[in-house]
Amino acid sequence: MAKKRVFVSFDFDNDRTLKEFIIGQANLTDSPFEVVDLSLKEAAPEKDWLDKARVAISRAEVFMIMLGPKTQNAPGVLKELKIANELKKTKFQIIGYKDGSATWAVPDGGRTYSWNWDNLKMLLK
Repeated sequence: MAKKRVFVSFDFDNDRTLKEFIIGQANLTDSPFEVVDLSLKEAAPEKDWLDKARVAISRAEVFMIMLGPKTQNAPGVLKELKIANELKKTKFQIIGYKDGSATWAVPDGGRTYSWNWDNLKMLLK
């Protein structure tokens, strides 16, 4: 069975650890998804950052936001979400930390879920 292609958006400056963890889960043999691309560093010297993000998001079937305490205000996440909404991508948010909260959710970023294997399998089947 083909794996769902997922774009993972996260607060590049504060939550890079979440990126490593979700990639680790995607690499498990029974994972129903693969990470096709990740948040790009907005402050990168590349002038075409937004264009690259649009291409990457368009290749994905699902747009996932990994939530940390500052994600709501992360400019890159907000811009990536705007693109995902323009492209009408299926989207949801995962609380990235055990002590996290749904109050971290980004407005219009999709429903918020706890990060556990059952939720990921349900969302990405």
